[in-house]
Amino acid sequence: MRLASDVTVTETDDGAVLLDERRGRYWQLNRTGAFVLKQICEGANAEKSAHRLAEREPVSPDDALTDVQKLVAGLRAAGLVVD
Repeated sequence: MRLASDVTVTETDDGAVLLDERRGRYWQLNRTGAFVLKQICEGANAEKSAHRLAEREPVSPDDALTDVQKLVAGLRAAGLVVD
C-alpha cells in the first residue's frame, strides 16, 4: 500500500497532515495514526502493523488490529492510499 499519487504527507509534532492536492482537502493524524500509516506504506500488513503498535502503546493486540483496520479502511475510502 502507498499514498495516492496526489497526496502528500507532512509530519508534525502531533502526528501528520495529509493533503489531497486533487480535492484540496486535508486530514490530520495523531501520532498513533501517523505511526500506522508509516508502517503500512513501508509494506507492513494490518496484522504486522497492529503487532508493532501493541508493542509500543498500552493496547491489546486485538484492539490494535481493529484500530488499524478502521484507519486503513478510512484512508482507502477517502482515496488517500492505494494498493
